[in-house]
Amino acid sequence: MFKRTRSLICLSVAAVIGTPAPILANTLDLPDIGTTASGTLTIDQEIRYGDAYMRMLRASQPVVNDPVLNAYIDNLGHRLVANASDVKTPFTFFMIRDRNINAFAFFGGYVALHSGLFLHAQSESELASVVAHEIAHVTQRHLARSMEEQARRSPATMAALAGALLLAIASPEAGMAAITATTAGSMQGRINYTRSNEKEADRFGIATLAKAGFEVNAMPRFFGRLADEYRYASKPPPMLLTHPLPEDRITDSRARAQNYPARRVDPSLNYHLARARIVARYTGIEATAAQDWFKRKGSKAGPGIQPAFQYGKALVHLDNNQLDEASVILTKLLQQHPDNLFYLDAMSDLYIAQKQPEKAVSMLEKALKSAPNNAVITINYANALLKQEKNEEAVKVLQRYTHDNPDDVNGWHLLSEANIHLGASDEDLAARAEILALKANWNKAIQYYTQASQLAELGSLKQARYDARIDQLMVQRDRFLALQ
Repeated sequence: MFKRTRSLICLSVAAVIGTPAPILANTLDLPDIGTTASGTLTIDQEIRYGDAYMRMLRASQPVVNDPVLNAYIDNLGHRLVANASDVKTPFTFFMIRDRNINAFAFFGGYVALHSGLFLHAQSESELASVVAHEIAHVTQRHLARSMEEQARRSPATMAALAGALLLAIASPEAGMAAITATTAGSMQGRINYTRSNEKEADRFGIATLAKAGFEVNAMPRFFGRLADEYRYASKPPPMLLTHPLPEDRITDSRARAQNYPARRVDPSLNYHLARARIVARYTGIEATAAQDWFKRKGSKAGPGIQPAFQYGKALVHLDNNQLDEASVILTKLLQQHPDNLFYLDAMSDLYIAQKQPEKAVSMLEKALKSAPNNAVITINYANALLKQEKNEEAVKVLQRYTHDNPDDVNGWHLLSEANIHLGASDEDLAARAEILALKANWNKAIQYYTQASQLAELGSLKQARYDARIDQLMVQRDRFLALQ
């Protein structure tokens, strides 16, 4: 589809990792210390903290708002959540455009994956092993439990402690500086406590992998390869700063994986399509280098995933306005798999680039009959309607879409654009206000809704809707500020 490429609130899943320390004794039977920490934070409080920090991330980090990639990550993540233990919160999965290898989780079931992770994970099971590990950090409440442990060692209040540990999610080195400056407890104890969390997350993660039908050996294989690659690196990737890989942890995960029956998992085409999309659009490499990558990798790939490398080549052609070359590849791919979301999205882009949005509209209307509530097809359909200058139809589609997907900035951007074309300044302001609220810019969002209310007819239902939303945003703003 169309290509668009810190308040002291949250505690990292591995915020307390510092300098190397003696490795904990190896044990395959880690105690199940459960999901305690209710004395520190309730589940509802964790959800509020998570929502607040997600809004700050949208404002400060290059969160990828790609409908197809988001759908893939969401499907993978919820397949794992459905097979996880102790799930008490909703889960949200998203990607940050960053070539560094990293993943992290925070309060409220939010799990972030760096785009660089896809470049190093060689299979869907390897990617799933990282996601399952992060899910376990959330379900076992490691954030709240770490805060509780810190509180026992330091006289700092919970709010001050959360503030001191915030930065470790996105910047481990800065986070460590804050911890050192603010807390006075034993650093050795904090390191050991976090390493036990890492092993526990591995244990629960492997169990989730097995239940979800993935290859359990993918976890020790990926961790082992990562440790070997960066063993002597002067600057390891962020993932190794927040998720250290001492040899006993890798050995532990390998031994645990052997307790499960060996399972052969066929390569996932959708995983390799997602990987190809990231290489083509989110690594920043030149077209020639990307095409060379697809050619080299494709020459060694099995027939089941060959289409992914052709798809990657088509995206590079499309993004460089080589429309005839892209058309040849995408037409063939879509004929083979007419319901594949990656192909439908790319073909929609192609038709629009060819200034034939009516073809995109026709194709997507047909797709919607088979999958009427699919978010990827719907957002592409709305975009195609806009390019066909069917703005009123686009608004109707987007009003439903934003109601069902209020956290997707793509829907609000398109709704703003459609209302600009219609001359509906008040509705444009309202849509832009929602984008601002998603990024915790509360005052500006309230200002935009106030302007929208002033433009609406006095006493109208529309004005009442704007005023009610202003009241809601004020309450959300006050709750957000109260967390600081």
